[in-house]
Order: sequence, then structure tokens, then C-alpha cells
Amino acid sequence: MSSQSEADVTKTNKTFAEKQAERMKKLRELHKVRNEARTHNHQEVVAEDARIKLPQNWESRKRRAEWILNDQKEREEAAKEGKDYDRIKLLNVSAVEAERFDRMKKKKNPDEGFSDYEAASVRQYNRLIKTMAPKDMERYEEQKEKYGDAFYAGPNTIVHGLHKDRPEAVDNLVKSVEDQIAKRSKYSRRRTHNDDADIDYINERNAKFNKKMDRFYGEHTTEIKQNLERGTAV
Repeated sequence: MSSQSEADVTKTNKTFAEKQAERMKKLRELHKVRNEARTHNHQEVVAEDARIKLPQNWESRKRRAEWILNDQKEREEAAKEGKDYDRIKLLNVSAVEAERFDRMKKKKNPDEGFSDYEAASVRQYNRLIKTMAPKDMERYEEQKEKYGDAFYAGPNTIVHGLHKDRPEAVDNLVKSVEDQIAKRSKYSRRRTHNDDADIDYINERNAKFNKKMDRFYGEHTTEIKQNLERGTAV
């Protein structure tokens, strides 16, 4: 009788040990799942923060850049094979799409005349970015890996000294500014010259600047100017 009771106790102890081992195993699995979920949530938070810092039209700009790169690649392949890429491209366009593209092209960039300075600035900006070269996505990815978190600079990020302008980019900027100056000089409206007006300038550019200053501050500086001319200024 005693041997049977000892066997039952041993069986009970083994069962408890097995249950304890199963519980510990399940607990470790739960800890592992919790850590994986924590890591995944942290990665999602970092990715969402990076998406928030991107421009609003980033996805459309990225798709357009990828389309431009693919188009250039196909054009180069067609040139190597001695084929007319534009002709091949038109063969894959239906008549309905061609008509729709033609209507969009006619509606694109209509000259509505001057409305306000903000609209004029937007039109000039859109006109200038059309002359820019397509974005180099390979160089973009290299810089993204190189600079890390500083690539999407925040309010507390120090980026001074990290980026270095390429000579080609500087030359393009200089050329763009020179082209704007040359174009602006051609569209300058010729004004009638008043021989009786006071000569308070040293060249044409200084005369324009003085007229602009007089429009904004003339009513406040008229008395000071008269006192200086009479020699009675204090």
C-alpha cells in the first residue's frame, strides 16, 4: 500500500514539473513575441516619421523620376539598335490616348496674363524647374545612406559642412542667373526721359533703385531731402 502511494506521489511530482516546464516555455515564447512586436512597432514609428518629413508630393515626384529614368534607358537601347524611339513609342499609344494627350498639351501652361505677384512667382518657378536635369536616383540613394538621419534634416540637425556643391551644379546656377538677367534686360519697358527732373543717380540701375525707394519712402523723406538741399538740416 505504501509503495503504491509513493508511486502516485512521484507521478504527481513529474506531472507538476512537466506543467511548470510547459508554462515556462510558453512564457518565453510570449516574451519573444512581445519583443518582436516592440521592435516592429519601433521600426514603423521611425518609417512613419520619415514619411511625415518628406514633401507632400514626394510619391508623385519619385514616380516621375523613375519614369524619366526608364524612358532614358529605353531611348538609349533603341539608339544602340538603330531604331527611332519616338516612332516605337507612338506605336504603343492608342488613338484615344493620343487625342487625350493632345488636348492636355493644348491646355497646359495657358498664358492667363498677370493676376498677382504670387501667381507670377509660381509660373516662373515652374518654368525654371523644367530646365533642370532629371534627378539622379543612384546618387540620391548613395547620399541617403551616407548622411543617415542628417539626410532628412530636422530643426535640431546640424548639416553645416556635410554637403558639398558640385562644380557642375554651381556652373548651372551661374548660367541660370545670367540667363535670367539677360532675359529680364530684353523685356525692360522703355520709359520716357524727363530732362527737367533732378539728377540724383550715377547710372541707370541706380536711377531705378532711387525711383523704387521714392515710391515707398518718398512721403516720409521729402522734408529731410529739402533740408539737405537748402543746407538747413540739423
